[in-house]
Amino acid sequence: MDDAALAEHAARIERDGFTVLPDVIEPDLLEGLAADLERLERELGTRPSRNDFEGTRTVRIYNLLRHGPGFERIPVHPEVLPLVERVLDPGCLVSSLSSIAIEPGETPQPIHADDQVIPLAKPHAAVVCNTMWALTDFTEANGATRVVPGSHRADHSPDYGRPYESVPAEMPRGSVLVWHGSLWHGGGANRSRGRRVGIAMNYCAGFIRQQENQQLGLSPERVRGFPPRLQELVGYGVYRHLIGHVEKRSPASLLGVEGDQRMVWDR
Repeated sequence: MDDAALAEHAARIERDGFTVLPDVIEPDLLEGLAADLERLERELGTRPSRNDFEGTRTVRIYNLLRHGPGFERIPVHPEVLPLVERVLDPGCLVSSLSSIAIEPGETPQPIHADDQVIPLAKPHAAVVCNTMWALTDFTEANGATRVVPGSHRADHSPDYGRPYESVPAEMPRGSVLVWHGSLWHGGGANRSRGRRVGIAMNYCAGFIRQQENQQLGLSPERVRGFPPRLQELVGYGVYRHLIGHVEKRSPASLLGVEGDQRMVWDR
């Protein structure tokens, strides 16, 4: 996207709390991700959970960055990451990367905000920015993510389990939904005969603890093979030359990466 398109999408997120990037996922990446998820589901024997948040007819696979190079293309995607950096800033981190496959017959997920557990008074500047990658069409019938437009500006989070008026964020396969972490939303009910498959690529500000512990969930040997920007996004960097250092050095030095190691007080 050029600067004008980025500004337009950022303005929609500021106004409505969300925006859709249509048809931004390359066909080869779409096919590869779908095949990888089918393989992982077989190999891991993944089954639905038993709670209403994760869903009793929804298959989720967590910590996808440890499962193959295809997933490494997601956090740094050039059509998505620049918008996330506008919502947060370039010091943002990968918070979690997981798949969500909603089976026919699934009930609606309770409306919630992704920053609901963070103890900050609302409304506040975004500290979480999340994205949903559509590997199938997202329709109202098959459980497209439901959103409450403008709710990111509310002075409170939704009451968990209470019904709220919402609209489906419908989008064609290959599109990406991007939203402010305070937006009220939830997965929809799947009343169709097919699966609704998406990948939740979630980011947080560099000063917020990540939802999935990337440093323990990914071996240093695997991270050494990541491109430099992805190494930073999973936590091998220092936010604003202070937060996350190891004895006044960037964690990237533990991977053998050299660079400017000066902390904020030396700069």
